Amino acid sequence: MCDPDTLPDDSHDTYVYDPGSLSGAQCMGDACVVCHAKWPRPRKVLGELPDGSRVFGCEECAGIIGVDPGIPAGERLFAVR
Repeated sequence: MCDPDTLPDDSHDTYVYDPGSLSGAQCMGDACVVCHAKWPRPRKVLGELPDGSRVFGCEECAGIIGVDPGIPAGERLFAVR
């Protein structure tokens, strides 16, 4: 059983994308958040929206930004277009 005051490991935050700069398909996970590719359907988690929904990217774009785009704790990045 965990102590109630135990904090989660915050060493890996994720990128937070602005949904206002994304298309509906990108927000729904039907298109890559970087290059807009819809086929094959993006499967790599590249970040999240402010509401906690995950956004996805294609293999190529995931390789460019890294499969695990974690950032140092305490630093929050926002990706906009």
